[in-house]
Amino acid sequence: MPIRTLPALMVGLSLCTATQAEQPDTITRLAQSDDWLTLGHYHPDTLGSGHTSQADDDSFFLSPEGKSNPEAELRATIDAITRPASGDDNQHARCEFPARDAWIRSHLSLPSPEVDCTDFDQWKAELNTEAVTLVFAASYLNSPSSMFGHTFLRLDPPREDGETNLLLANTISYAADAAEHDSEILFAYRGIFGGYPGITAVQPYYEMIKVYSDIENRDLWEYRLNLTPDEVGQMLAHTWEIQDRNFDYYFFDENCAYRLLALIDVARPGTELLDEVSTHAIPSDTIRWVVDRDLVESIHYRPSAATRVSHALSELSPDERQLAAAIANGYVALDDEEVKSLPHSARARVLDATYDYVRHQAQAEDWPRDFAAPLSHDLLIARSRLQEQPSLSPPPRPEVRDDQGHDTMRLGLNTGDTGKRHYTELSLRAAYHDLLDPPAGYRPGAQLQFLRMDARLYHDKQELQLDNLVGVEIRSLTPRDGFFKPLSWQVGFGGRRTELDNGTRVFTPYLEGGAGGSWRITDEVQGLAVLTGDLEISKHLRRGYDMAPGADVALLRQGDTVSLITGLRSKAWIVSDQHREDELYLQAAFHIDRDYSIRTRLSRTHHYNRYETLWQLGFHAFF
Repeated sequence: MPIRTLPALMVGLSLCTATQAEQPDTITRLAQSDDWLTLGHYHPDTLGSGHTSQADDDSFFLSPEGKSNPEAELRATIDAITRPASGDDNQHARCEFPARDAWIRSHLSLPSPEVDCTDFDQWKAELNTEAVTLVFAASYLNSPSSMFGHTFLRLDPPREDGETNLLLANTISYAADAAEHDSEILFAYRGIFGGYPGITAVQPYYEMIKVYSDIENRDLWEYRLNLTPDEVGQMLAHTWEIQDRNFDYYFFDENCAYRLLALIDVARPGTELLDEVSTHAIPSDTIRWVVDRDLVESIHYRPSAATRVSHALSELSPDERQLAAAIANGYVALDDEEVKSLPHSARARVLDATYDYVRHQAQAEDWPRDFAAPLSHDLLIARSRLQEQPSLSPPPRPEVRDDQGHDTMRLGLNTGDTGKRHYTELSLRAAYHDLLDPPAGYRPGAQLQFLRMDARLYHDKQELQLDNLVGVEIRSLTPRDGFFKPLSWQVGFGGRRTELDNGTRVFTPYLEGGAGGSWRITDEVQGLAVLTGDLEISKHLRRGYDMAPGADVALLRQGDTVSLITGLRSKAWIVSDQHREDELYLQAAFHIDRDYSIRTRLSRTHHYNRYETLWQLGFHAFF
C-alpha cells in the first residue's frame, strides 16, 4: 500500500467510527419523531409516557415489541430493509413497507439490497395516480354507518388532452368488515364498542357513485388535494402497507374519516390532522380541517340521482308536474292529446323530467323492469323528435357546502321557569344537528343528536338535577309529494325526568320511536303527522315500566334567520298509571350566524289533571 494512502485510510476509519457512535442517538431521535409515529400509527398512552400503535395486526410489525415500542420497530425495520434478499423479493421488507423504506432512507445512509418489488410496482402502475381527491358523501340516516356522512379518496389518473374519465379512477376507503347478515342494530353496537376489524379497500369510483349517489341518493363533494407527486407516491406506498392489515373499527373515532386523515398526514408530514380528533371524528368536521390546512386545490359538486330528478321536476309548472306523474305511473300515454298539445319547449321539459324520474325509480326503488324499460324507451323516442329543444339545466351547486355548516359540538346556557320553579340550565351536545340548528350545510328535515346532556340548577333550593340525557336521537322528515313518498320516522333513547302522580320528577331511562308523513305546505313550511310510541323503565313506576302510544302533529320551518317548530303531542300511558299526557309546544331559534343562536321554548302541558306552563330562553354556541 502506498504511504500516501494511509492518512486517507485513517480519516475514513475515524469517520466510520464516528458515524457508528452517532447512529444509536440518531435512531432514538428518529423513533420519537412525529413522522415515524405517524407511519406506525402510534399514539400516546393515556397513562404513562409511552406510545401504542392503533394497528391491530401482528404482520404490521417487524419487531415483537413493535406494537408498543416505536424505537424497537424502527430498529427492526432498518435491519429488515438492509438485509440481503432471499427467496421471493416481494416478501422483502423493502417491498412490504415501501413508505417506511423511503422515509428511513431519506434520513439515514443505508445499504440498498437489490430487490424487484413486482407486486407493488404492478399495483401502483394499475392505479396510475397523478393526483388525489378527497370525496365526501352526504349523510344517510337510514344506515348507522353513514349517519354522519362518509369520506374516501379518489386516485385521479393523468389528464390527457384536458379530459379524463374520472368514473374509471380507483378509490381508497376504510370501513368496518361487517358480516352481511348483521342487523343495523348489531352493526351500531359493535361499531361503537369495537367488534369489527377495519379494512382498507381499493375499488373503482363508478361503483362508489352507484352506491352513494344512485342508490342511497347522497350528494358527493370532491375536494382535489394539492399534493405533490412525491407526496402522492408516499400516500400510495403507505396504503400498500396497510391495505391487507387489520385496524379495529370504531364508529365515532377510528372510522373512515380518521384513517384517511392518517394517510394525508403520512403524505405531507407536519399537517397533523389527527391532532384535531378528540372524542370523535365526524366526516364533515374532517373535511373542514383539511380545507383549513390549505390542502385543497379545487372543489367539485356531484349531485345525486335524486337531487337531479328533484331539480328537473322543480323546473316544471304545477300542471306539468301533474302530467309527468301521470305519464310515469301509466295513467297517460305519450300519444295522448294532453301531451301532444303541449308547446315543444314544455313537452321537452316534461319528457326529460319524466325520463329521469322513471330511471331513478327503476334503480333506487326497484320498479318492475317490464314496466320501466319500455316506458323509458318510449320517452327517449318521443324526446328525440324534439332535438332542437335544449335539455334541462343541471342542479345548481349549493351555496353552502356540508363542511361550511355550523360546527357539530354545541354548548347552550338557558334560563327558564316551570310555573313553580325557576332554573338555569346548561346543555352540552357532542354531535351533530337538530331541526332548529342553523340549517345551512345540513340536510333539510334531518335531525341527529348524539350524547346531549341538559343539567338544571333550580334556584329555590339550589338543587342541581340532570334533566335530560340523550344517547341518540334521530328524526327524518322528508316531505312527500306526487313523485316521492318517503316515510317520516324518528327514534331515540336515553334518560329523562318524568313526573309521577304525586308530582315528583324522577330520572327514567326511555326508548321512543315513531313513523308517519310530512308534506310541504309552502316553500319554507312543512307539516308533519307522526304516530309515536314511548317506553319508560324505572323502579319508581308502579309496575316498573310504562308504555304510551301517541301522536305528534306539528308545523316546521327551517330558515337561515329563524327556525321554529310548533305543534301538539299526545300520549296515553297504559301500563302503570293509566292517564293522558298532552302538550302544546312552540320552539324557535334566531340564528345570529352559523355558529350562534338564540333559542326559546314555550309549552303548556296537561298531565295527571295538572296544568304546567314552561318557558325557556337561552344562547347556543357551536364549536
